[in-house]
Amino acid sequence: MDVVGLARLQFAVTGSLHFLFVVLTLGLAPLVAIMNTRHVLSGKPLHERMTRFWGQIYVINYALGIFTGLVMEFQFGLSWSGLSHYAGDVFGAPLAMETLLAFFLESTFLGLWIFGWHRLPRGLHLACIWLVTLTAYASALFVLAANAFLQHPAGSVERGGRLVLVDAAALFTNPTLVFALPHVISAGLWAGGFVLMGASAYQLFRRTADREFFTRSLRTGVVTAFVGSLFTVGFGYAQFGPVGELQPGKFDGPVAGPALGLMITVGQLGQLLVMFVLLPLLYWLPRWRWPQPFLMALTPLPFVAAIAGWLVREGGRQPWLVYGRLTVADALTPGLSKAAITASFAGFAGVLGLLALVDYALIARAVRRGPGQVALGAPDRPAGPLPSPVHSL
Repeated sequence: MDVVGLARLQFAVTGSLHFLFVVLTLGLAPLVAIMNTRHVLSGKPLHERMTRFWGQIYVINYALGIFTGLVMEFQFGLSWSGLSHYAGDVFGAPLAMETLLAFFLESTFLGLWIFGWHRLPRGLHLACIWLVTLTAYASALFVLAANAFLQHPAGSVERGGRLVLVDAAALFTNPTLVFALPHVISAGLWAGGFVLMGASAYQLFRRTADREFFTRSLRTGVVTAFVGSLFTVGFGYAQFGPVGELQPGKFDGPVAGPALGLMITVGQLGQLLVMFVLLPLLYWLPRWRWPQPFLMALTPLPFVAAIAGWLVREGGRQPWLVYGRLTVADALTPGLSKAAITASFAGFAGVLGLLALVDYALIARAVRRGPGQVALGAPDRPAGPLPSPVHSL
């Protein structure tokens, strides 16, 4: 494999791993916000426990996802300096907005929500998690706007051998963005719903003592997965028209073609299972033990579909990086050696792969422990007397 192929493979692998974190973040944030809202309105301890438990899983995924995003940023400077030189003034604008506006605000509000339990007024504390959700969606908007520019460089013209932005509104009304944003947000809800469903099924299969807790969570997951899968598939098919006009032959390539088939197969299968099997049995599913292993096995489906969809979107425009303007080969950093890209590939993939494993391990441990051992939102312990030196020894 040549240098261009290695660089493409590196970005595909690291991008796919990063996207796993993003999808779950977009799915869990609104669910935690809804649970928190129900707690504030009802005052029921069950809703508080659900908020804290699923909120802790959200925080774990968010914290580790930040580091995977940093690795993605490194790659632009290391491997794709040609893109920065030719289109950085346009492509970098929405990414800068994502970092300076959405990400910093999201992190700030999340910090207030994490450390504001029992300190902030309930209404203000609730507002923080809703602002986390809104800024997470804003991050998705800015990132997808940058990606949509690569698919269709709307609002830009070439001057002096570089692309310059002449119509900022065109970035956010790009035909390759309009349906992609709700498609990705819906895919996040689908993934979040399946995680709630699979984790709850695990606890119910173990005959947990918190049966009501996980019964509610499982039913919430099924309903969320139904809504998410419905809109994911709908907005997915809605993209075929505009994408087919702007990028003819996008779905016929050696990467996009098989990935498209996988995405459609998994997406349709997941939607049909939720719509015609799980939703009609919503009342009985938590009561029966035998379906629980099946529900656990379904958990990866939306993540597989999400990665396949990402490969379709990125692989289908080859050999262009900026469609019709800049090829992948021309965007590659000049003088980049095969040894250098191999070393960075091994390093980046290793770091992201390790983070993904740590994320899975921490979430799995939190699920196994259940809602009885959740640090998030736990009441502060009263300060006791300091131990005597004798007892300390």
